[in-house]
Amino acid sequence: MRSKNSQVRIPHHALDKRLIIFTRYPEPGKTKTRLIPALGPEGAADLHRQMVDSTLIWARQLEKNSAMSLEVRYEGGDEYQIRQWLGPDIPCCSQGNGDLGARMAQAFNEAFSAGIGRVIIVGTDIPGLTGGLLKSAFEALMENDLVLGPAKDGGYYLIGLRRAISQLFGEIRWGTGEVLAMTLKIADGLKLQTFLLEPLDDVDRPEDLAIWEQKKCLKCLVCAKVPKVQPKK
Repeated sequence: MRSKNSQVRIPHHALDKRLIIFTRYPEPGKTKTRLIPALGPEGAADLHRQMVDSTLIWARQLEKNSAMSLEVRYEGGDEYQIRQWLGPDIPCCSQGNGDLGARMAQAFNEAFSAGIGRVIIVGTDIPGLTGGLLKSAFEALMENDLVLGPAKDGGYYLIGLRRAISQLFGEIRWGTGEVLAMTLKIADGLKLQTFLLEPLDDVDRPEDLAIWEQKKCLKCLVCAKVPKVQPKK
């Protein structure tokens, strides 16, 4: 069934909720490659850095104000580079091997093995994603097996579980517009109680850059100067 719609830091191991942020080290030429024709390698990497920093603003605040642990799982770069970028206060580790599904399944398995009760994974290229939406997702996991945040391109920007369900990550054509539909089909076959959040835009192509600029102005979180897309001569 589907439906739409303390400043004191608690020890990491004692928390019931965990937010895992999947990201990549912002190395020029290997980050946001679909945006390189518009922004260049350095510009695309810098935009990715801005989006990660923006995500961490609300994620850190949510961690401080609720019984939730925060973790970053990265690909690209090494531990020293990640620490130089993100600082020493956030637990970070490599995403591991395999396709995106295998890496997410591993992250869920390790969190549940550590005794966490509700786990959510998000990416960093959704300007409309907020701490308030994360709170709603965690609340939905009290009564649902699966929570998904649909991306308007046919994927999903958020997935939340309260137990490991490895079947959700197999036989998925990652990087296509079929990811959400295929995941929901698997969930239906497993008879999972599924909750859908509001659909949001992601920023992955040159035509999406206006979404980033608009959202940043509306939310007034950061002053992001994104190079304008210039038409080719």
